[in-house]
Order: sequence, then structure tokens, then C-alpha cells
Amino acid sequence: MKKRILQVFLMACFLTVSAVLAGCGKSSGDEELTIGYFNNVTHAQALYMKATGSMEEALPDGMKVNWTAFNAGPAEVEALFAGDIDIGYIGPVPAVTANVKSKSDVKILSGVSKAGAVLVKSPEAEIQSAADLDGKTVAIPQIGNTQHLCLLKLLEDNGLSPADKGGTVNVTAVENADVMNMMDQGNIDAALVPEPWGTTLEKNGAQIVLDYDEVYKGGDYPVAVVVVRSEFMEENPEAVEAFLEEHEKVTDYINANVPDASAVVNKEINDATGKSLDEAVLSGAFGKIVFTTDVNEDAIREFADISLEQEFIMEDYKDIFVE
Repeated sequence: MKKRILQVFLMACFLTVSAVLAGCGKSSGDEELTIGYFNNVTHAQALYMKATGSMEEALPDGMKVNWTAFNAGPAEVEALFAGDIDIGYIGPVPAVTANVKSKSDVKILSGVSKAGAVLVKSPEAEIQSAADLDGKTVAIPQIGNTQHLCLLKLLEDNGLSPADKGGTVNVTAVENADVMNMMDQGNIDAALVPEPWGTTLEKNGAQIVLDYDEVYKGGDYPVAVVVVRSEFMEENPEAVEAFLEEHEKVTDYINANVPDASAVVNKEINDATGKSLDEAVLSGAFGKIVFTTDVNEDAIREFADISLEQEFIMEDYKDIFVE
């Protein structure tokens, strides 16, 4: 009987120690920062920091950095919801969606880049302005993304609307890499695409209708922002502050050293994807993107309004900016 009591006692001690260790393990897990990003020039700060390891040096001692690449905003949003990433470089429209669906848990921490999108047309298409999109087929990268909403605003401003809303403009989602072939085949007349695809298409014969500073708000709209999970921010304020300081530092460096910074970014893209950008395309893309930590709140407001109108989201955002 005494032996049995001893066994129970030892087992209880073991479970207690295990629980304590498990708690310690969770705390240790908080010493990691996982950052989501795209292998795209609009996320240049993330690519530069990943390539140089500068974020690891900037964070509190002992904190590890994990980098997770995504190809589309919805996948990154789901990773935020699951707690698989803590901070994410992402488009402003997915950022609004994430804020709404997370009940304000996901917030915008900083700007990343703005403008960086162009409206191009097939050489054969008779399009001189946005008003000429009447009766045409226009490609965007993804339904509900930033370029799609910019196109919808363009159409509205010119008294037009998409065919699925009773209008005359056929809007279709096309992978950026397939746009030129679709144009050559006569399947689309124009496309509103982000960089570096705008410059790539122009180099391959497409013609600019609206340049990066003509598409929307004179180019003063975000094409990428940084978001953060509120829970992570509350539990790791020093890490978030250190991240933000390094993000701002790298933004300033990129603006002051475009040739060197763009070369680092291009090499990182090549290392990750096996493909680098042509030097002319790289230079053209960086010339159409403004890297900044600022965010035009009016643009975010309009993106939300259009998303609500199109029913991409079913309710408005709340407390979307980190104060």
C-alpha cells in the first residue's frame, strides 16, 4: 500500500514538473518572431532584411526570426488567424479583410510601399484612357485584391461598371505571368497589374495607359503594409518595437541606396524562386514603387468601402491601426 502511495506521489510530481516545463516551453516559444512576406519587390524591406540577417541583430537577445513566404493574401491571412505568423507584409485589402474577420485582432502596424501598379493595354486595343475600357475585357491578378479594387474605383470614376454588376466592362482574374499571352491571343484588352509585372509587360510590347501615379490617388495609396497580431504585440512589445525600428531603418536605406538595395532584393528573389528579374525590369519596377512607412488612411477607408459594397467583407473594420 505504501509502495502504491509512493508511486502515485511520484507520478503527481512528474505531472507537476511536466506542466511547469510545458509552461516554460510556451514562454520559450514566445522568443520567436515569425514574419510572413511575398517574394515580390513591393515587399522589398522584408526581402532585404531576410537576405542580410539585419532583423536577427535588431531583435532582443535570444529571439529567433522565422521567415515564411506566401504567394497570395488569403493564405497569409489564414496563417495570421492560425497564429502561424506574428507579423506579415501583405496587401492593404487583405489587411482590411484580416482585421474584419479577426474582430480587430490583426492591425496595421506600418506602411511598406505605395503605388507600384499600372494599367496596360494590348498594342492592338483602342484604349487611350480609362473611359475607353467601355466594352473591353480587363485582367486583374485576383478578385478582391488591391489592383481589382483600384480598377473598380477607376470604372466608377469614369461612369463605368463591371459586367457582373450590369455594366459593360468584363473583369477577369488572370495570373500575372499569363497576361501577355492572353493579350497576344486577343482574350484580354488591358490589365491592371502590380510591379514588376507592369514593367515586364511593357518590355514585351504592352503599352501604358495609366502609369503608377495615375491609377489611383496620384499614387498615394498603399500596395503593401505591415500587419501584426494584437496578442503577439501585447506579449512581446519590445520585439514589435525593435521590428518597427529596423523596418523603418531599412526603408530609409532602400530609398537612399536603390542600386545596392535592389540588387540584394533581386538576389533574394532568385535564391527563393530560381528566377531573378532582368536589370531593366528591376530598375523600372523600383522606379514605380514608393517605399514608405506611411499609410494613407483615406485609401484604406475607400478600400473598405468598396469591399463592403462588393460584399468582399460583410462588416466594417474596427481599430485597424496600431496606435
